[in-house]
Amino acid sequence: MRDLNYQLKQLCRQCREGSYGTQSKRERMLTLIANQLHERGYRGMTARSLKPKHIEALLGHWREQELTTGTIKNRMAAIRWWANKVDKRNVVARSNEHYGIPDRRFVTNESKAKSVTQEQLEKIRDEHVRMSLELQQVFGLRREEAMKIRPCIAHRGDHLFLQASWTKGGRERIVPIRTKEQREVLDRAHRLAGRGSLIPSNRNYVQQMRVYEGNTRRAGLHHMHGLRHAYAQNRYEELTGWPCPAAGGPMAGELTRDQRARDHEARLTVSRDLGHERAAVVAAYLGR
Repeated sequence: MRDLNYQLKQLCRQCREGSYGTQSKRERMLTLIANQLHERGYRGMTARSLKPKHIEALLGHWREQELTTGTIKNRMAAIRWWANKVDKRNVVARSNEHYGIPDRRFVTNESKAKSVTQEQLEKIRDEHVRMSLELQQVFGLRREEAMKIRPCIAHRGDHLFLQASWTKGGRERIVPIRTKEQREVLDRAHRLAGRGSLIPSNRNYVQQMRVYEGNTRRAGLHHMHGLRHAYAQNRYEELTGWPCPAAGGPMAGELTRDQRARDHEARLTVSRDLGHERAAVVAAYLGR
């Protein structure tokens, strides 16, 4: 293993900040960045070799690849984390604007909703991963939540109770059980997990995350956060009677006064279901 790859991997394992998902993504991004620097001709680097020319080279490469603003910003955050850990924070400009990286557009009124069919699920070899995907689809769970959930504890009759230790930000929440499909999926999840979670007893969370990623990639499934977008959009239409703007429904300026009130209440409900604290956040899922 090259010195830079090894040292960045060691940094990630010594400085465990954020959720397991955040840590895993950071390590993958830094490994990719180390590989790309090597491919660009920067050989023999160590973690303390980081210089402005390396950042410019990476940004040029990413622009050639036509990566989204969000992806570039996430990678810049990983580089800043790296620079901070090796006391090289002044190597990276504090503002993305310095590099000509535009602001990310969170609200586009373009749907990112996805669904998984039974045929696609059958391509998933690992039964625990398959079950997690089904839970993501019918309850709008995050990937981490759909792995850590213990159905025997979560199932509370007419609602799903998510413990703080399973959720992003450590915020427990309740998701209503409204449909026959939800109950059927939850019952099967309970039978599979028994008294445990949807992480098999012979794996930890990080290992199961890698199994999840490998299984979904081989099955041709990508951006599974889109299952959460689909849940939000379906829930909104159920509550209001019309589709959200991201799904082709009316925009805010086209609603009557009564409809705006119903829209606001629906957004609050969807926000609670998803585990967000503000209705404004769900505009990324529903449009505006």
